Amino acid sequence: MRLRALLETDALGLRLLGGDDELDRTVRGVMTTDLRDPSRYLSGGELVLTGLAWRRDASDSEPFVRILAGAGVAGLAAGEAELGDIPADLVEACVQHRLPLFAVNETVAFATITEHVVRQVSGERAGDLAAVVDRHRRLMTSGPAGGGPEVVLDLLTSDLDLRAWVLSPTGRQIAGAGAPLPTPLGAALAGHHLAATRTGRRGPYRAAVAGSTYSLFPIRNAGRGAVPAARDVRESVLSDWLLAVEADASDWPAARLDLLQGVTQLIAVERDRRDAARTVRRRLAQEVLELVQAGAAPAEIAARLRVAAPVLLPGLGAAPQWQVVVARVDWTAAGTAGGAGVPGDIAGGPVAQALLEEILVDPAVSGPDSADRIAVAHTGEEAIALVPLPAVPAPLPETVGSPSDSADNADNAAAAGKAAGPDTAEAPAARDPALHADALLAAVREPLSAGLADDGRLTLGVSAAVHSAEGLRGALEEARHARRVAAARPGRVCAAGHHELASHVLLLPFVPDDVRRAFTARLLDPLRDYDRRHRAELIETLEAFLDCDGSWTRCAARLHLHVNTLRYRVGRIEQLTGRDLSRLEDKLDFFLALRMS
Repeated sequence: MRLRALLETDALGLRLLGGDDELDRTVRGVMTTDLRDPSRYLSGGELVLTGLAWRRDASDSEPFVRILAGAGVAGLAAGEAELGDIPADLVEACVQHRLPLFAVNETVAFATITEHVVRQVSGERAGDLAAVVDRHRRLMTSGPAGGGPEVVLDLLTSDLDLRAWVLSPTGRQIAGAGAPLPTPLGAALAGHHLAATRTGRRGPYRAAVAGSTYSLFPIRNAGRGAVPAARDVRESVLSDWLLAVEADASDWPAARLDLLQGVTQLIAVERDRRDAARTVRRRLAQEVLELVQAGAAPAEIAARLRVAAPVLLPGLGAAPQWQVVVARVDWTAAGTAGGAGVPGDIAGGPVAQALLEEILVDPAVSGPDSADRIAVAHTGEEAIALVPLPAVPAPLPETVGSPSDSADNADNAAAAGKAAGPDTAEAPAARDPALHADALLAAVREPLSAGLADDGRLTLGVSAAVHSAEGLRGALEEARHARRVAAARPGRVCAAGHHELASHVLLLPFVPDDVRRAFTARLLDPLRDYDRRHRAELIETLEAFLDCDGSWTRCAARLHLHVNTLRYRVGRIEQLTGRDLSRLEDKLDFFLALRMS
């Protein structure tokens, strides 16, 4: 349809404010937004609807209109409900950039305009598309009556017999119809989607997982045949949602493909709402971060935290503890197909920010609002999360040792519980809500590695919990140093926690590779050679002996050996290496060699 047709429909209540000579532009879709920069969700040809919540003063209008014009949108329709008359600065900016501008009467809902445009644009499509689009108003309505993305997914199931889910880039289910998608399956589908996106191919992508075939549609795609925005795919690959449909779309007719692309446009509205809701939390985190980095007085930081806490912890009033998480995404080479070619062209901070917001969401929690308590800022190439924690109960009666020992034991217990999975993690997580670096990435490492491909790295550091504003500066430095430890390790996705900063683990990643190889070869190669020739399991025996702190009885029981057999093996180890396992220095050398091998 053309813009001119919108003015001829009285029910839409549109009034033209400028752009008379541009009314023959073709409208290919519609998007509702109040983001200051919605460019990542635009592909050209849209009628953009806005309530003007992005406008704080007159200087905001020209940058907003410039972004829309650069994205190739068909026109802009501004609602009069927020400010009354449309501001003159917005009218002038649209004239300057030759962007048609309409005023939307306050009695007309954006959903009415959206429904009309989608109907007209899809008028020549098959009947199944009309059946879904005709009822999509429920998707646009918030609250219990609307139901969000689940409504349109339910329609796909009931009308077209298609099972579909909206997934995050880590495979977390955001919406779905019917039974939830198993977590491993969601992660696998997200990995397929990220890998296919990095190749530069246009969706939908076909994926065969667990004996079923799925078609994966990028949520950001505004329609079949739409031209993608001219940007590096790596800027959004780690943050875009996807629609996974349990069907093979490779032999679908054009009308059915158009239907699913239309559904992704509707779901993009929900994504837009989610991002707009995060603006306040991001701003609060940015303000606190700037105070901490500037060395502000603890009282000033504490005052800002008191403002932030009710937003981040609704109902709690104040956060007894805070943790800091630092993340960084680095691109080390020119991208694959679809990339701009130079890593320096990609702003790493916003990429890491969006990714960290997703990582910090509990993967077992579904829905777009499960990140309501996450505040992430970015500075330079880093993303920094301020994570409020509820109070930690007193240690269990059997916990013994110094206060620091108790804290370490609690951290380890929580980490072990989370790593074991939801069935075993519930009790430890209830005792200690603190984040643990390895557990944080365990559920998302596989799909993110696919998105990072062979030229990207994600490194993450987690601080200990602090109880006051005075501790935030130290927590930030601790998280940053832990991230540097993670960066020194091999792998596409690496994390380190605060407990590793007081361990030999801190030193091992910084040992040069040639020194590492020479040290381990001198101690372990004689044992490996002997094991290959005689199947004596000396390496396994050495590891068990050290793990048992040199206890002959416990080690023999672990290996199911007689103590005399164990003594023979240890003697053979000492003979082959010239070391004495009764000496602390030699035990330590073997321990480090095994860790570095």
